[in-house]
Amino acid sequence: MTIALPRPGPLYGLYPQRREADAAWLAGPWRRLRAALAGSPRQDNTVLQAVRNSQAAWAQLSERNLPVHLRRLRARLGRDGWRVDELRAQALGCAAALLHRRLGRNPYDSQLLCANLLLDGCLAEMATGEGKTLAVALAAAVAGLAGIPVHVMTANDYLALRDAQALAPFFDALGLRNGVVQAGSSPEERRAAYACDITHATAREVAFDHLRDRQQLQASPSDVQQRAARMAEADDAGQPSLLLRGLCMALVDEADSLLIDEATLPLVLAETVDDPQHRARCFQALALARGLELGRHAQLDEQTHQVSWTVEGQQDLEVRAAPLGGAWLNSHHRLDLVGSALVALHALRRDEHYLVRDDGVQLLDAHTGRAAAGRVWSRGLHTLVELKEGCKPSPPTRTSAQTSYQRFFSRYLHLAGTSGTLAECRGELAAVYGLRVVPVPLRKPSQRRMLPARQFSNGDDRAAALVQRVRELSARGQPVLVGAASVAQAQRFSEHLRAGGIEHQVLDARHDAAEAAIVARAGQMGQVTVATAMAGRGTDIHLGPGVAARGGLHVIACQDNRSARLDRQFIGRCARQGDPGSAELWLAADAHQRAAEVPSAGPASRLAVWPAPLLHTLRAWQQRLNESRDRRHRRRVLEEDLSWESKLDFKHLHA
Repeated sequence: MTIALPRPGPLYGLYPQRREADAAWLAGPWRRLRAALAGSPRQDNTVLQAVRNSQAAWAQLSERNLPVHLRRLRARLGRDGWRVDELRAQALGCAAALLHRRLGRNPYDSQLLCANLLLDGCLAEMATGEGKTLAVALAAAVAGLAGIPVHVMTANDYLALRDAQALAPFFDALGLRNGVVQAGSSPEERRAAYACDITHATAREVAFDHLRDRQQLQASPSDVQQRAARMAEADDAGQPSLLLRGLCMALVDEADSLLIDEATLPLVLAETVDDPQHRARCFQALALARGLELGRHAQLDEQTHQVSWTVEGQQDLEVRAAPLGGAWLNSHHRLDLVGSALVALHALRRDEHYLVRDDGVQLLDAHTGRAAAGRVWSRGLHTLVELKEGCKPSPPTRTSAQTSYQRFFSRYLHLAGTSGTLAECRGELAAVYGLRVVPVPLRKPSQRRMLPARQFSNGDDRAAALVQRVRELSARGQPVLVGAASVAQAQRFSEHLRAGGIEHQVLDARHDAAEAAIVARAGQMGQVTVATAMAGRGTDIHLGPGVAARGGLHVIACQDNRSARLDRQFIGRCARQGDPGSAELWLAADAHQRAAEVPSAGPASRLAVWPAPLLHTLRAWQQRLNESRDRRHRRRVLEEDLSWESKLDFKHLHA
């Protein structure tokens, strides 16, 4: 439910935010009921017609008269908000007219409907390629005109900077200030960006800045609002000021990625500690772990990273560690740290779970395929991987504050978002955040052709067949996008294509600096691109001249995703906004095995084409099981997070 004008002032104080008292999972049934009983969002033709009429009127205004009318509109919105239908139509019409005037982009009806849903506090399911960025910009503009600080959140810094720069002329025309926060922004730059009417940033940056503000707010037992006022003034003694102006309104692009996929990552604000023995203990743990045998001394679940010790393993480890003395005589410390060493040695693999870059270890995000700057494993695991790779170990840290995306987003007074893949998790979104999912109709009928799914006996056969399939498609001028599950798999596909004499480009975490250039070429005639999930969310591949006549972009998804939502995101790179396109899903029976064990090449004759309905049924069943397990895991993490007892294997870290 939308709260009228959630902005700093007498009603909400100088740092508006929702109380955290109802953030527990037990509030889920009430939140789900509240979302179900919420009034029907206004998205009929009457709303569209009113907006279009207003847009036409604003379009006729001269540059000289425009500022006067804008001041009047801002005054009315600042007093009444956008709950009044006539005023909402005026505001959306104004934003649409100036978007067209400044950027030459006349918003589609579907984008106006999406913006309308965001203003109603809903999650809008808008198909990939339908223009979610502009829809979010329209809603942010209306809120900004009402004087509400808006945080527009995206999945990565690249998209945040891209959108902020591209939309700057539009916001300037409305008299709104537009800022952007990046991973390397200084405190002064962050404070200036949050002081703007609209701030583009990743959820991670905003969440950590809010954690810093919470530490400041909780530093004194005095009244919170008085404390916020004093800090906002930043006296001459150098007292630090707050970074944000509160959690007033968040518009989340790719909402399921942030609200669901990233929900299990604790966001930990940490400080380094002086522990000279930390590196030595980790080095000793690796040496002890290398002398143990999996199966005999311990069992390792590579999916959950859980280690189960056998009786022989516990006894053998006790004997091996006895000469080390000190903390190694403690059985809990011994089993925990050596168990983490086993995970580092046998479960975490270079170019699949992490990169080695600039003499350091960077984690790879399993959902986006990107290097996750600032994210580390906990309980000594990160140091163990660094030592395993011969990198300089990071200093140990101590937690000073933490939260999670589930708790963080629940504190916004107005939360809304959009994505192309929300239907599968609508129940969880209603239970945790009280948000209703509403579909937005396609602007044009989809021309996507889904070819039958294919099942291969192993990754060897799939890679060999891929060369032949790509050669056929590119020979007739159709661009091809090949989806890989990891950096390592993308590299193997690239080697096969190179051996087959096929020119191509690779988009993965190793080539993130060239992302924009790679994406710009991916839709050109005959172009072949191998990409991880980096080419999924937020990636818009434009078709080059003559490509539409040859069938548009063709996607071959080889990623074996745990969730159907991730399949839909990657396949959604083709056939966008009514363009032609095609896609097919290629699976390998040995996908559950270690990627490093997939053979290099082999005959394509052992290809097995299963009946498409049966293959889709089996895959959907497995993905539903995965999603059910992930949902239970997120519930458990939220319960643990609320009690400050997070037990995850990795975390986001800011020092």
